[in-house]
Amino acid sequence: MTEAVRFLNSFAQALATMTLYPDGHPAREGAIDVAFGNLRAVQAIDRRASFSFLGDDVVLGQRPLRELRGWDWSGRLSAAGVQRLEFESEVSREEFESFLSQLLARLTLSALQQSVAEAGSVGPIRFGTVGIRELAPEPEVVTATIALSLREEAETVQWLHEEMKDGHALPLGEAEAVVRSLAAAMHGDQAMVLPLLQIRRYDEYTTTHSLNVCVLSMGLAEWAGLGARDVRAFGVAGLLHDVGKIKIPPEILNKAGRLTPEERSTMNRHPVEGAKIIIETEQKLDLAAVVAYEHHVMLNGGGYPTFEYPRECHQASKLAHVCDVYDALRTNRPYRAAWPAEKVLAYLEERAGTEFDPDLARAFVKMMAEWEPKVAAVDDAVAESAAPVAAEDSARPGQG
Repeated sequence: MTEAVRFLNSFAQALATMTLYPDGHPAREGAIDVAFGNLRAVQAIDRRASFSFLGDDVVLGQRPLRELRGWDWSGRLSAAGVQRLEFESEVSREEFESFLSQLLARLTLSALQQSVAEAGSVGPIRFGTVGIRELAPEPEVVTATIALSLREEAETVQWLHEEMKDGHALPLGEAEAVVRSLAAAMHGDQAMVLPLLQIRRYDEYTTTHSLNVCVLSMGLAEWAGLGARDVRAFGVAGLLHDVGKIKIPPEILNKAGRLTPEERSTMNRHPVEGAKIIIETEQKLDLAAVVAYEHHVMLNGGGYPTFEYPRECHQASKLAHVCDVYDALRTNRPYRAAWPAEKVLAYLEERAGTEFDPDLARAFVKMMAEWEPKVAAVDDAVAESAAPVAAEDSARPGQG
């Protein structure tokens, strides 16, 4: 058993013991002492240790703790708004006990269905939901000169997928460059435009869909009043939301007919695989990892993956879910024709409050109604190597 696994198990035991015994009780103090000692062992290796709790997965820095896959406390912590736990420097025994007390109160509030979304801190300990990575300063761009072909952006996304299929790390710089280019194209000639690729061939779907969800996510984030930093972070998450499909076997991903239950189960693993790819490659992309994991989860708990402990998804995941479904249903697929925009928007409104966050779904409908003349349909063909997607992946409305 590693020091990190030993610490987390004793950490959970200390929380459980604290619910049973009052301050000063020997059993309570002993459990805290054991957990604190194990934390000191972890910090002897890495003084700035950080843990992420993503559904069934627990990640130490960039490394998944496979011994704790399915650990029930991961779901409990995430449901209480603690998806990230960081130790910025050496922790004292007093700070550790104070942190446990605050966390216990948060877990109790979560059980009572009260809001616990705010981040917390005790000395060098930070805990709360995942954050948004600060991107490097954006270079000045002359937007009037940007063409809306998106050919280079599409080719870059295809290259990203091929690199990761070959086992290389996620090329973060290139992904951010695509997002910046799309953000600039959206604001060309001093007017807001949504440049959306139109699919010409079914094997272009993955590339086209990733770019469109990126654009729609940035558009909706901007419509909602978020700042430029957050808008770009949501764009990176939208661009990478389906990256887990590179782990799906080609015979399933390329299948034109209905998937078997076993194949569907494999296909439904792509959110988990996507989160793993992102967090193992670049731990600062925690927002993108969470969106990759949660973008098929419905507001009412349906969809996939299924949470053992019901909890609310991140706001970025809810936003990406709306954009994902819109673009999926607006696209021609082998098993159905594309829905007209009016039908898709009506579907979003109908499912607001059950499948979709009602505020975001209604905001998206309003945005598209106002910006419909500002949607630039870009139908330049992309490279022939575009990764395909399974015909059944969007068979049910709401799966993109």
